[in-house]
Amino acid sequence: LLQSGQHSCLAGLKTLLLNVSRAVTRDVLITFSPTAGPSRLNTTEKGKTGKIHLPREIFRSLSSQTVRVVVTVLNIQQLGMFKEVNQTAQVLDNTVVGITVGESSISGLQDPVQLTFTHRELPQGVTPQCVFWDPSKGQAGGWRSSGCVTQPGDKGTVCSCDHLTFFTLLLNPALDGSTAKAVMAVATAGCGVAMAFSIFTTAFCIFIRCRFRFEETVRINLGLHVNLVSSLFLLNLAFLLNSGLSGRTHPRTCRFLGGLTHYCLLCCFTWTALEGCQLYLLFVKVLGIYIHRYLAKLCLVGWGFPVLVVGVAGIIGSYGEYSIQTTDHQVIAHLCWITSKYLLVHYITNCGYFGLIFLFNMAVFGVVTQKSCSLQGTGAVQGYRKPWKVALVAAGLFCLLGATWALAFLTYGISSSAVLYLFTILNSLQGFFIFIWLVVLYYPKTKETTGSLSYIIRHDKTITASQD
Repeated sequence: LLQSGQHSCLAGLKTLLLNVSRAVTRDVLITFSPTAGPSRLNTTEKGKTGKIHLPREIFRSLSSQTVRVVVTVLNIQQLGMFKEVNQTAQVLDNTVVGITVGESSISGLQDPVQLTFTHRELPQGVTPQCVFWDPSKGQAGGWRSSGCVTQPGDKGTVCSCDHLTFFTLLLNPALDGSTAKAVMAVATAGCGVAMAFSIFTTAFCIFIRCRFRFEETVRINLGLHVNLVSSLFLLNLAFLLNSGLSGRTHPRTCRFLGGLTHYCLLCCFTWTALEGCQLYLLFVKVLGIYIHRYLAKLCLVGWGFPVLVVGVAGIIGSYGEYSIQTTDHQVIAHLCWITSKYLLVHYITNCGYFGLIFLFNMAVFGVVTQKSCSLQGTGAVQGYRKPWKVALVAAGLFCLLGATWALAFLTYGISSSAVLYLFTILNSLQGFFIFIWLVVLYYPKTKETTGSLSYIIRHDKTITASQD
């Protein structure tokens, strides 16, 4: 940059050159700040400057006796450099730090280079990410995070990277203002659709259970479906109340709304797990199953277990107002939910709990799919010969086991807007898919419902018994 004669950019560039012996016996420590640039470490300076830790491994791998360490601090706002196409994340203090040692590129370090970027407490809804500039990304280059580990803290973020290049700390907003408003509008409309189809599904299950004579297994299945869609109805209702009243309620009311929303979410997850357990018992343990007052015991677990979790979370004071902010501290959404101080409660009771349920249900889904395909191969289930019916039943079963909730794990970071829309829409249609699935699967069109789940289970029992 200096050799090209661009003297107008000098205000945004500050460089430190150090001649370091190859036989260095200790790590090299350097400080940097956006205003003062890089300098040798001043042990009396605390909290206001970033720090660079260069391990001894770097210098031992070089052949010359003396090497030049160049640390450059760039203000990219003044320089107009390091701009990624369609970048929505903000560079911390518009600062990029470049590090070179010697004349060769250094990568694959066992003992990583550590850069500590100091900052104030980051706003809620913002995620720091350590990145480096990759000129080969896209047409004009871009930021990448491979080889770097991010360790966020309250007063600074430590970036540990296994190579030397130009680094910075990106602040990724989970949502921007326009996306948040659009998603909230879609979610509100979707809640109405989900609640309507939850009512339709409940009415349909009650109707066919009273109108037609089914065996006890199918009656239990219908009871399970009614409880699942009831939990979906309550969850959507709680979300509408939460989004409509939060920000204008008393703190005690907000804590109650947060706990209610959390309870409904856990009920939905628990009933999804019970659906998976029921399918496992039907398709894997097909013989010799009898549990006295089985559905009542399932209701005790499905509606009672979340009470314990929410009760413990409420005792420790986890619920309150949760606000989502942009990087410029603009509040884009208020919710009564688990506060940011107790995010560990969210990660354990929501993310961890659903993660275990999802893994189990996907395993059950694979077993059910394998069983259904094997029965179709024998010609036992004539009703599923048509491909559209197979696809519809698979999609309904997929939603029944809560697979659409797994998209929430992909809505992380700045590239997740499309996934966030997809997650919102599919979860809004979860009740619709379950309703169509139940109509196709359970409604008897002939005296012998050869396309129903009960027929598959009976036939599978017959095959298993004959094999035994």
